[in-house]
Amino acid sequence: MTFDPLQERGIPLDRQVRNWRELNVTPIDPDHADPYTRCRIITMNGIETEAVLFSHHLARHCQDLDLKRQLARVRYIEAQQQKAVNWLLPGVSSVLETTIAYEQVAVDLTAWVARMEPDPYLKKAYEFGVLEDFDHLYRYANLYEMIEHRKAEKIVDQLTEVMPGRPTYLHHRDPFDNVREPYDRGATEPISKLHALTIMSAEQQTMNFYMNVGPTSMEPIARQLYQEIGLIEEEHVTHYESLVDPGESWWEMLLNHEYNECYLYHSFMETESDPKVKAVWELHLNMELEHLRLAAELFKRHDGRDPDQVLAPALPPPVTFEPNKGYLRELIATQIDYTTLGTGYVQEAHERFEKMQEAVMGGEKAPSERVIEDNRARSGQEYRLETEGRHPVGSLQMSR
Repeated sequence: MTFDPLQERGIPLDRQVRNWRELNVTPIDPDHADPYTRCRIITMNGIETEAVLFSHHLARHCQDLDLKRQLARVRYIEAQQQKAVNWLLPGVSSVLETTIAYEQVAVDLTAWVARMEPDPYLKKAYEFGVLEDFDHLYRYANLYEMIEHRKAEKIVDQLTEVMPGRPTYLHHRDPFDNVREPYDRGATEPISKLHALTIMSAEQQTMNFYMNVGPTSMEPIARQLYQEIGLIEEEHVTHYESLVDPGESWWEMLLNHEYNECYLYHSFMETESDPKVKAVWELHLNMELEHLRLAAELFKRHDGRDPDQVLAPALPPPVTFEPNKGYLRELIATQIDYTTLGTGYVQEAHERFEKMQEAVMGGEKAPSERVIEDNRARSGQEYRLETEGRHPVGSLQMSR
């Protein structure tokens, strides 16, 4: 059965404000919750954070006080939604455990989007990025074993493998080469716009998270690893945000944001295994339907077009968190040696790349390499979770 959010009625805005008791959600149990429930929570926190930040940026470019007030009313609800979603995460989890969950989101969400993306150029952008997040998961998992003496399968279960991707030290590129070509807003498929907005938002929250939690670590290698990967997340946000057509008006961007929130809440409501969390997704979906209606009115008034001209006539198939092991292994085997050149991709180092590597490394090993060496020294061997056999690249296989 198709679901067209433009034809559905949501909760009126004046009935959406929640009190402290309603916002004080019960967090998930970190020892028994489905890891993909945690992934859905992290994803929606990123989506709601982007909604709040985008609304603030729009308000700063808006002179009409009535419009600014309407944006402020909706934005307050979005901020409440963000708190309710993010507070579903358990307080007993360490920062490093949450970090590993963030990287599991980056791996399996980006891999799923890449598999479903119809545009070859956009698909390539997601395939390129996911191999880097895959390697970040491996580096943080080794830090976790070394510092907290626990294994990452406690967090990712057997759903996501943990092994080297494109080596993290090779992710440091000249900013010139991190900018991609945008999609054409008049020709691209509506689902491609939703994919770009989703992955941009997810990477943005990871960038912000690492910027803030990185210096809270006491161990020097942890501080250095967060700093290194935090810089790469900045590259990833540049990479993904440049895929969005900058010719979209503020009102079209607002419309796409609200439609994407409806899409994701509906997707996760359909696929959620935890009844209490599912109830949050359903409530927020019914709130977002009203936010979308208000955005559609603004779009019609200021762009002079009907929302059906830019949105899908019904929601696409749901975004699904699921294992992507075979797909990722194929990408590792065929694309691990790619880097960027201009708005394209190459398999050879080039002058700008080599100069950036020299400037960033300063003649020393990157923290991402040293954390593996340190864990080998302390734990006897590096940490991996290879459920589907040995690493697909011979030079990256562990010696037996």
